[in-house]
Amino acid sequence: MSNIGGAETDSEDELPSAWEERVTNEGNVYYLNHQTKSTQWTHPRTNKMKKVTGSLPYGWEKKVEEDGRILFINAEKNVQSFTDPRLAFAQEEAGQSIRQKFDSSSTALSVLHGKDLTGKIALITGSNIGIGLETARSLAFHGCEIIFACRNRQTTMEAMEKLNEERRGNCKLNFIQLDLSSLRSTKNFCEEVKRQYQKIDFLILNAGIFGLPYGTTEDGLERHFQVNHLSHQFLTTQLSELLNHESRVVVLSSESHRFSNFPKHDLTKEILSPSASKFSSMMAYNNAKLCNVLFACELARKWQSRGISVFAVHPGNMISTGISRNWWFWRFLFVLVRPFTKSLQQGAATTVYCTTAPELTGLTGIYFNNCYICEPSKLSQNEDLAKELWNLSEKLIKEIFENYGDGAAGGTGMFIGN
Repeated sequence: MSNIGGAETDSEDELPSAWEERVTNEGNVYYLNHQTKSTQWTHPRTNKMKKVTGSLPYGWEKKVEEDGRILFINAEKNVQSFTDPRLAFAQEEAGQSIRQKFDSSSTALSVLHGKDLTGKIALITGSNIGIGLETARSLAFHGCEIIFACRNRQTTMEAMEKLNEERRGNCKLNFIQLDLSSLRSTKNFCEEVKRQYQKIDFLILNAGIFGLPYGTTEDGLERHFQVNHLSHQFLTTQLSELLNHESRVVVLSSESHRFSNFPKHDLTKEILSPSASKFSSMMAYNNAKLCNVLFACELARKWQSRGISVFAVHPGNMISTGISRNWWFWRFLFVLVRPFTKSLQQGAATTVYCTTAPELTGLTGIYFNNCYICEPSKLSQNEDLAKELWNLSEKLIKEIFENYGDGAAGGTGMFIGN
């Protein structure tokens, strides 16, 4: 179906002028813009994805041409066409209505019950301890290959060895070193991932720091901001080419994002990465978690036409993970409240749900808590602020690579998907 050079109509489902509807060999509908010579997975008017299912109508068969195009042939009627005859009956993909299946007591393994993730690849940052490790463990036990994107080689290898012992070596696990406090390390990591892999099905941005005293990274930025947000944005855009319309990006945030002191507009580097005199450890964490939600929402908007689902999640309050290890007071407080908080398995449940739930297909830009949709803070829904954060983050990354002065700035990939 197409409307190449045709008149506009009032029908919401009618394609705009110069657009054409096509179908892949797998039955996924995509849209071709003949003016811009570009394609996208979502309908240019409804922003929804479609899929054709079932057998071809009676009398039709398909043939793949040498150039890869699919030719549909009806021998009885002596008709040949590159348009799938099922296209008129294409159905919008499910996912517009979600029924709550799980809650705060659900575990990651219960969410995954009965699922076979064989052939899927998940890249998880900070997956050697805490919720990240439990997420990796749960996905790996259901056949998913895991890329451990972690800084500490020793703890990562120990974690991988333990998982293999539990499953008698049947897990597909791979460690690629990543230090999120360094954009140069992050760039090297991404290059290695692209060298080893052709696709990523699940990109889970789990790593984070909390409760650190004031300090800066090798790139000169406040640590909570760079590790929790900036390097993750850079990593995501660098790996853009490995993600397809069936991929999902899950960004771990926190309910702490509601207590940020960000302004409604006019973000500056000084706000994102404050000096020692203006630094508060708790506020730095709150602000970084707001950055996570804003980033997820902006990424969802930028990549919506690609069909990639992006979700932000809150795993749970004060779960006993390694995130509290940096100050004795936080360690004491986390131990004190442990009987009243989630287990690691429960903490990983929302991440795993957003990563694998089939009912979320076609949805994007949503914040989840306890395996269900949750409205984030009003500030995190500010589209202008999200754009400001994205653009300022791009600017900071560009400046850092320029300051390296060794050619590392080439191909930062920050504009992919804009």
